[in-house]
Amino acid sequence: MSTRLLLVDDHTLVREGLRAVLDSGGEMKVAGEAGNGLEAIEKFRELRPDVTLLDIGMPGMDGFAACRRIRAEHPDARILILTVHAEEQFFFEALRAGAHGYVLKRSTGDDLRRAIRAVAQGRTWLPPELAGSLVEDFVNRVRGGEDDHALDALSVREREVLKLVAEGHTNAEIAKLLSISPKTVQTHRAHAMEKLDLHERTGLVRYAIRTGLIEP
Repeated sequence: MSTRLLLVDDHTLVREGLRAVLDSGGEMKVAGEAGNGLEAIEKFRELRPDVTLLDIGMPGMDGFAACRRIRAEHPDARILILTVHAEEQFFFEALRAGAHGYVLKRSTGDDLRRAIRAVAQGRTWLPPELAGSLVEDFVNRVRGGEDDHALDALSVREREVLKLVAEGHTNAEIAKLLSISPKTVQTHRAHAMEKLDLHERTGLVRYAIRTGLIEP
């Protein structure tokens, strides 16, 4: 079965180009398009796509706001930000908004398809450029004497839960994957983040990548 996509970008030519790239192989199918954030919300309600490709800079409601609205209404929605912005702060803002991946518009068609597959499968995706900056951040912390052995204080179950949280799964999805209750997931998640002194998912994702809990 093809992965159904919703394309959201205020430039018609960009959407046409994406459709030509993504519709060509049969693995993916563009189910609909939208030109701004408000249209994206309405189209998502109508189509319930597997993955939504969402631009950031659009008139009216921007991509971050649309992402927050869609995830608030549909917690299981899988959203991939597609943008020209390569700066790290935009990536973490996307995560704060609830996105599961971040792809630069200068990426190749193959890279875009890999990102869509990853997000559709419940994983988090980031471009190599940002992975490099996170590795550099890790090296700087090691040189500065920062010790990341706090991860060793986690139980096996706490590590499993944090890994899945960092990959973008909801508590309900994690509960199903691990055959435990959502309440138990929440308990493990809270205990683990307290041990690591982390307070939000963006910090967790940065930490998980830096320590090898998940792969960029």
